[in-house]
Amino acid sequence: MSNSLDRLKALSSKLEEKKREKNAAKEVKRDTASDQQPPELRQDTPAETEMTESVRTENIKRLKALYMILGIYEKSPDFDKIFIYKAMNLSGIGLKEEDFGEVREGKYIQIIAITYEPDKNGKKKAKNISLGYFGKAEALQPERKNNIIEFVLRWRYEKAFQNVEHYKELIAKLKSPDRLF
Repeated sequence: MSNSLDRLKALSSKLEEKKREKNAAKEVKRDTASDQQPPELRQDTPAETEMTESVRTENIKRLKALYMILGIYEKSPDFDKIFIYKAMNLSGIGLKEEDFGEVREGKYIQIIAITYEPDKNGKKKAKNISLGYFGKAEALQPERKNNIIEFVLRWRYEKAFQNVEHYKELIAKLKSPDRLF
């Protein structure tokens, strides 16, 4: 039985593979390079948008389930507000490629949200907020560990979608000269 992290990886791989296939098909159809926009400025096709929305919907659905399973709602009662944070990290478990999923013995497991707030001088300072405390690394059950890792990864995945939308909106503003300063 595959765990939820494996499902997330498989879903991401499937999305990337479909995008590669579509990009390869676009390259074959290209008549000349001069009458096409650079790849970074191309608009998604309706099929790509629909596929992305499907992946995103599934991601949010699972993220909400993990939000409840892990008790994140106790510290952040409004699910939508977990996206106001600038970043999310994990203490006590590795998320880098070389130590992915490894618990750090003697450490405590926490999901840490990062926000920036002004100090008394108005300068922005990073502030860490614990969204979940899960005890000592050695006492953590494997399924619980996977749920914690999956929550952070899925949160980051959704945050990336939100950032892409933001930049698409900014680029759209550039296409309307009357909207520029």
